[in-house]
Amino acid sequence: MKVLQLLPIGGPHGPLMDWLREELSEAFHIPCEVINPPLRPDFAFHSERGQYHSSELLARMQQHVTWRTWRVLGVTPVDLYIPILTFVFGEAQMGGKCSVVSYSRLRQEFYGLPADTNVLARRLLVESVHELGHTLDLHHCDNYQCVMSSSHAVEWIDIKDHRFCQECAARARDLASK
Repeated sequence: MKVLQLLPIGGPHGPLMDWLREELSEAFHIPCEVINPPLRPDFAFHSERGQYHSSELLARMQQHVTWRTWRVLGVTPVDLYIPILTFVFGEAQMGGKCSVVSYSRLRQEFYGLPADTNVLARRLLVESVHELGHTLDLHHCDNYQCVMSSSHAVEWIDIKDHRFCQECAARARDLASK
């Protein structure tokens, strides 16, 4: 049986990772497990930006794909970027096996606000489902409430649901059956 695998990348994750594992298992109706050891992200750090290159993390994550893997989702507290953007909340291999999501900018503290674990958890779930949707070859959706709508700011994440709209859900089912 195929398994959704969560790969911790740097930093402590604790109960947040266990909660995410349960939520993603329910959302995708597939067993979900946390794989160890965690990936050290040092190789992807770029000092000129003070950030980690998400594409480099994705490339390294490929070594964790096995015959049991449905998808691998890297989860990290480090700030991510790609060269053409100031930052990214995550990145995925379109139609591939690997995706990564950062909760650095999902934390209220990043914006000078008091910590709120419920807000952080919800945002992390939304972005995780979004990036996994890209691995199913889903593109950005025009429905602003759909999990597949684009998010250029954290406020846009707060508007979205953590589920696919009917159209994206149908496309995901069609793509999964091929």
